[in-house]
Amino acid sequence: MFFRRTKPAEPQQRTVSVAGRAIPLTIRSDRRATRLTLRIEPGGRALKMTVPPGVPIRDVEDFLERHHGWLTTRLSNLPSESGLREGGHIMLRGVSHRIVTTGKLRGLTEKSQIEGEPVLLVSGEPQHLRRRLADFLKKEARRDLEELAHYHARISGKRIASISMKDTKSRWGSCTHDGHLSFSWRIVMAPASVIDYLAAHEVAHLTEMNHGPRFWALCEKLCPGTKEAKAWLKRHGSALHAIDFS
Repeated sequence: MFFRRTKPAEPQQRTVSVAGRAIPLTIRSDRRATRLTLRIEPGGRALKMTVPPGVPIRDVEDFLERHHGWLTTRLSNLPSESGLREGGHIMLRGVSHRIVTTGKLRGLTEKSQIEGEPVLLVSGEPQHLRRRLADFLKKEARRDLEELAHYHARISGKRIASISMKDTKSRWGSCTHDGHLSFSWRIVMAPASVIDYLAAHEVAHLTEMNHGPRFWALCEKLCPGTKEAKAWLKRHGSALHAIDFS
C-alpha cells in the first residue's frame, strides 16, 4: 500500500510594524516544530516565524504581541538607513570613514584624509555611489582575506584551492572539502582583528571540517583573539548586513 505524502502548507506572508519600520514576516508551518519561534533575519530586513501545524491565528497574534518589546529593542539597534551618501559614514576595518564625492565622472574610490579625518573619495554619478562603494569594499576585502588566509594556511601546512568573495546573509564564510574558501566581503567593515579571525576560522576547516574542540583549539592557535572576535560578530554582525548597497 502506498501513502500519499501530505504537501506542506504554503508559508504566509505579511508585514508587521516594529520600531517605526514595516518588516516583512514569513510564517511557516513545520510538523517538527513543538512551539512557536521567531527569528530576525540578518540585517533586520525580515522576520521568520515557525509554528506547529494547526496553531490558531489568535495564538500567532498573541505571540507577536508578547514579543513586540523584544523586537523593538533588537531592531532599534540596527540602522534604519545606510547613510551611504555624500557626508555619510561607512566603516572600513573598524574605522569610520566619511564619504566624500569628488565631482569627477571617472576615477577609482580611494582612501584619504581631510584635516586628519579618514575619508573615502568617490567619483562617478551620484546614483552609482553605493555600487562604487561596494566595489571598493569587495576589492579591499579580497586583498585582506587572500593575504590572511594564505598566511594561516602556511602555518597549518594546508593548501587553498581558491578564494571567492560573496554577499551571503546566513554565514560569514565557508570551506569545502577540496579547499575552496568563500567569504562575505562585508567583513572588511569589521575591525582588523575580526577579519583575521574569519580567515583563520575558514582555514581551520581545511584541517577540521566541524566545530568540535580540536577545531576551536586550532582557531585559537591561529588567532588568539578568537573569543573576542566571535563576540564582536555576535553583537555587530547584523548591523553590517543591514547596510543596503543596492
